[in-house]
This record gives sequence, C-alpha cells and structure tokens, in this order.
Amino acid sequence: MEKFEKLTGIAAPLPISNIDTDQIIPAEYLKVVTRQGLGTHAFEALRYNEDGSERADFPLNQEPYRHAKILVTGHNFGCGSSREHAPWALKDFGIRAVISTGFADIFYNNCFKNGMLPIQLPKEQVDLLMGDAKSGAEITIDLENRRIIRPNQAGTIQFEIESSRREALLEGLDEIGASLAHEAEITAYEEGARVERPWLWAS
Repeated sequence: MEKFEKLTGIAAPLPISNIDTDQIIPAEYLKVVTRQGLGTHAFEALRYNEDGSERADFPLNQEPYRHAKILVTGHNFGCGSSREHAPWALKDFGIRAVISTGFADIFYNNCFKNGMLPIQLPKEQVDLLMGDAKSGAEITIDLENRRIIRPNQAGTIQFEIESSRREALLEGLDEIGASLAHEAEITAYEEGARVERPWLWAS
C-alpha cells in the first residue's frame, strides 16, 4: 500500500451532506474485483447527465478540481450500505484524503484499509477549508505532525487520529502488512505452541 506522509494538492469543495456510498459508486459497479477504472464512475449520477455528458456545475468536472487530491465535503459522508468500492473509486479518481465533520463508521474504516485519510473536524474548521477549496488553492496535509496547512499562510489546523492508524498510513501498511510486521513474534509463538500443545497440529 502506498505510504501517506505529506500530501499537497488541490482540494475540491463538495458541500453536500449525507452523500451515501451508492452516490460515491453505483451498485452496478460492485461486480468488478479490480480497482482500476472505478474513478471514472465516482459520483456518476452527480457528475454526468443521462446522455453521458458531463454536468458543468459539478466541481469534479471543473478546473482545477479535475485534479483534486483532497475532498472537503458535508456531514455524514459515506453513509448507506457497506461497500469497499467507495474508497476504491475515490482513490482511483485521485482522492487521497477526505475532510468532513463526520463519516459513516464503515466508510471511515474502509478508508484506512485502502491508504486514504479521512479527517474529522469541527464545522467551523471545515467551513474554513471549504472556503480554501472554493478558491482553488492547494492544501497540505502533514500526517506526521497531524496538521493541515492552509494556503496563503492562513495558518494550520490540527487534527486527531488514532496512533495505530497513523503509523499504518505512514508505513504504507494495510491490515495484512501490519500483521506481517510482527512475523518474527508470530513464528516464535507458533513454534512454542507446537512444543507445548502438539495435538493442535496432529494430522
């Protein structure tokens, strides 16, 4: 998994609350098992007209937001059904971080499993960043120091994140990778258990 240390990029404003996972990636694309190409269909119903043409009023169809790496959005982002394809689609589009006042739990957890950073902040701070995003300026997220650096020397915003999740992102480890980081201890335990409880390995 790609490491997440410091991210600088365009932040796209999406001031809509209760965006559910079906809006992030429609159910018809859940049959695919590869992550590549899903970014084209992210927010499909919001991005495209019925004839497939782009909706000019949707931020991700506008410059500079076509190249956004950060999404600043409304409350309760990622609600609805559980689908890991939602962070897959966002990441394939280019989004590495989402900033909101609140996330649905399953979506929040799925972000970390896929190398994305969801940041939850109070409304007044999200409003400041929404304004920054609307200006088209770049924002920097410094995960090592748990801070967001606003454009034009407007200051920084600190954010909270669980230490274990922060370390996993910094090291580029998913759940399997985090387990394998303790491979030596796991092997030592299993070898000891074979001696102490051999019946568990009896064929």
